[in-house]
Amino acid sequence: MTHPALSAGAVAVVTGAASGIGLATVKALSNAGLSVVLVDIDGTRLDDILASLPGDGIACPADVANPEEIEALARTVRDRFGRVDFLMNNAATRVAGGAREDLDEWRRTMDVNFWAAVYAERAFLPGMIAAGRPAMIVNTGSKQGITNPPGNTIYNVSKSALKTYTEQLQHRLRNTEGCEVSAHLLVPGFTITGPHKPNPGGWQPEEVVAHMLPRLEKGDFYIICPDNEVTSEMDARRIRWAAGDIAENRPPLSRWHPDWADKFK
Repeated sequence: MTHPALSAGAVAVVTGAASGIGLATVKALSNAGLSVVLVDIDGTRLDDILASLPGDGIACPADVANPEEIEALARTVRDRFGRVDFLMNNAATRVAGGAREDLDEWRRTMDVNFWAAVYAERAFLPGMIAAGRPAMIVNTGSKQGITNPPGNTIYNVSKSALKTYTEQLQHRLRNTEGCEVSAHLLVPGFTITGPHKPNPGGWQPEEVVAHMLPRLEKGDFYIICPDNEVTSEMDARRIRWAAGDIAENRPPLSRWHPDWADKFK
């Protein structure tokens, strides 16, 4: 990897680092010679993971939904490394529920999936800009935040908000004089991680990271991952169809509407 934020000697902060895509990311970056900061609410695994990595790093248990803990994390990283080149807001929680779920479930999901990225940006971004070096912020989104399939209203709303926020963040960064920090939206496909059982249709987290890193090198903002069931071409058709609901005045979520489902197929 040749981008300065992904090269040996850089410092990476990754949330949700105890498993899945976060864990695969810290392994890849550590193998590339970066110093890594592992952040997860489940601190029991972090020390063991850190001990297995080839490079330098620290383990920082934290609740990303708590702004005070994120500010403390930023201070710890500054004191230890004096810099941050790569920030990945990857921690997430998933509630399989509709609009009538308990409000505490709504708040926790929004706090972890959306607000945590806002807190991290406010804690880390000023120092990243002031350093005057190329740096990256990667937020892990979801296709459900783009095409909005029925059945997981809370999760979809949180990831839709994160998508909009990340787009606005990148617009602001590219229009900030002297800023060498860029923002990116990672959109995994079906990934075998967390509660997912083994399934031949899904990618392993390592496959997602192997797809992400070269796209970051290219400077892509939208990094939409296929999987073993859904091709990139199919993703593009689904995204265009979702936008067409507005442009063509179709019913919302027409892909699942009885009068339109056959036309989508």
